[in-house]
Amino acid sequence: MKRFYTEAAVMPHGEGLAIALDGKAVRTPAGQLLLAGHADLAEAIAAEWRGQGEEILPHSMPLCQLLSTALDRVIPNRFVIVEQLMNYAGTDLLCYRAESPRDLVERQERVWQPLIDWVLVAFGVEMQVTRGVIPISQPTEAIAALENTVAGYDPLRLTALQSAVPATGSLVLGLALVEERLTAEEAFAISQLDETYQTELWGEDPEAARARAALRRDIAAASRFLELSVRKDMQLGH
Repeated sequence: MKRFYTEAAVMPHGEGLAIALDGKAVRTPAGQLLLAGHADLAEAIAAEWRGQGEEILPHSMPLCQLLSTALDRVIPNRFVIVEQLMNYAGTDLLCYRAESPRDLVERQERVWQPLIDWVLVAFGVEMQVTRGVIPISQPTEAIAALENTVAGYDPLRLTALQSAVPATGSLVLGLALVEERLTAEEAFAISQLDETYQTELWGEDPEAARARAALRRDIAAASRFLELSVRKDMQLGH
């Protein structure tokens, strides 16, 4: 789409803040007003619009996309979103370990196991770990406890989580990002442990590198979204 505006600015609208293009408020794909509840988030989204060139590239505006997702998908469909996220609990990346070679097995144990231990401390959930690819079932009580945690998140946290979990392949890593147990870069690196190991052995082809870069951006955007909204509220409360 060609750029059709000159200026992007933030303007008050009711109880929220709208992003205006030449004075006209931006709407979500579903037609809702794109309203932010936090000035820093609104300003960052306006900056994304200002940064567009002659062509508007939606993928270069991740914060705008995340807020639109919160308004159009997460708020009206939160129970569906929670159910989709819980599908990752049974197939969590961190619960499926390699059988060999030894150095990969040791690396997974060293990097992944502390997060499995953290889930036990933080949420009282003991997740089962296996070696190989044969599916295992997590205890019913573990799934229920994790679902209770996820269902209790406000729409902004839930939006960040639903972006981070598919990007990492792990509900545990998504929770660790939302709960500030990990930074975005740490979550990305941990999620890519197997791929990094293979790259060290065989090198990386350009297509794989592009895919990894896209996942890295998604995780970073989710973290930035939290920083500008949810975590800002937490800072103000101290």
